[in-house]
Amino acid sequence: MDPRHVLILGGTGEARQLAEALVRKGDLRVTLSLAGRTAAPRAQAGEVRSGGFGGAEGLARYLRENSVGLLVDATHPFAARISENVARAAEEVAVPLVSLERPPWQAVDGDRWIEAESIAGAARLLGEQPHIVFLAIGRQELAPFAALPQHSYVVRSVDPVEPAAAPSNAHFILERGPFDEAAERVLFEKNGVEVIVAKNSGGKATYGKIAAARMLGLPVIMVCRPRPPTGDAVATVEEAMGRIRHLVRLPAERGE
Repeated sequence: MDPRHVLILGGTGEARQLAEALVRKGDLRVTLSLAGRTAAPRAQAGEVRSGGFGGAEGLARYLRENSVGLLVDATHPFAARISENVARAAEEVAVPLVSLERPPWQAVDGDRWIEAESIAGAARLLGEQPHIVFLAIGRQELAPFAALPQHSYVVRSVDPVEPAAAPSNAHFILERGPFDEAAERVLFEKNGVEVIVAKNSGGKATYGKIAAARMLGLPVIMVCRPRPPTGDAVATVEEAMGRIRHLVRLPAERGE
């Protein structure tokens, strides 16, 4: 294994920023892996691969065949299955693993959160009375809402929604974040949104909808993360940089 070959499992803003920071340093080989679910991802730094590995066994095989010496899990907080496979593969190949996971949002005064354990649970919480619902959950988990046609939906996603998965009474918005509070407030008021359904993804890029809902007094059905962060996870790109440089035995720099 090459101790200076770092593989980052990405798809998040933090993964992109980490890859950029490591490439900028110039003392590591950086490969960034994307799941390939977004048709036109942002430009990425370093070597980029797209697509799955074939579970934990496939990832372990990739690590061996490409002499990866350090693995970084910077996938989305809701990508629980991927993170499980990453942990298994790292253990099998005996490669150090750094987990980068931004902290979840915390409710503050004025928030009207209703917590749900799953997307299906969030759909059930909408009830029978018709509402105009803003869905900020991506495009791949709309089926539970398609089964509730009494509601009207505003669906925002980066890529178009497949017609078979689309709720019958939905307005679609194709946009890529970040989204600020002022723009989200205009969006909600313009569309008459009454309820927001969101995943507790954490971070600043999509927090605007949460702040806008608070200002407008709108309820948010907040889908909890499928698992708590691992005990040794780092929360920021800067912390991940420090952990990586320590594991690769590179000198720490000021500010890290």
